Amino acid sequence: MLLVCAATMNAQSLVEAPVPEALVIDKNGEEEYLTEGSSFTGEAPLTVKFQAHADDYDDYTCVCTWKFTRDDENTPFLTRYDEDVEYLFNEAGSFMVQLYVTYAHKTIDNLVLEYEYEPFQIVISESSLKVPNAFSPNGDGINDYFNVFEVKSIISFSAAIYNRWGQRLYKWGMDEMDCESCGWDGTYNGSPVKDGVYYVVVQARGADGINYDIRQAVNVLRGYIEETSN
Repeated sequence: MLLVCAATMNAQSLVEAPVPEALVIDKNGEEEYLTEGSSFTGEAPLTVKFQAHADDYDDYTCVCTWKFTRDDENTPFLTRYDEDVEYLFNEAGSFMVQLYVTYAHKTIDNLVLEYEYEPFQIVISESSLKVPNAFSPNGDGINDYFNVFEVKSIISFSAAIYNRWGQRLYKWGMDEMDCESCGWDGTYNGSPVKDGVYYVVVQARGADGINYDIRQAVNVLRGYIEETSN
């Protein structure tokens, strides 16, 4: 924290300096608190709640200013004047979020306290998404579900499984993406499908603007047993 201007020492004794923090919430609901000047690297979509913790005082008017700037730019793309700001990062890149707090006395014009804080840095990774070409839904606990994997910074997603006649057998979205026990289990209307070739259609968009339009064959290999060893 940097104290930019204090009109009198008396004002400093009456106004306690705010201590801002940021609460990061990833797509799985995991939370992490950041202090002033901290950096966090994650993937989109990423929710961050910025909190100024600026208390009000009877004789002072408090104004909080949050400035959001891309790391390679000088001009903020977003400025907010709320004490607490929640922002959803859906774009890849590095972002700086800086807080300015001003306390102005309501009756004494030259009695002003200004605080400028070290920025929070939020880094959003580039996107990735891979689609397997086979799985073995045989109940052995290994590769029993068909799903995409190595997923990073995907902000929209939909997928569907079709048979060779174009009949849709299963569909899923963001809530089932990149989950070991989610996706297609090799059944249709509760009954196992026959081993053979099926087709998956994936449509997704990454935080870096990449569009994924994937159409490929999927082999159901229920008779395949994967061996593991210690």
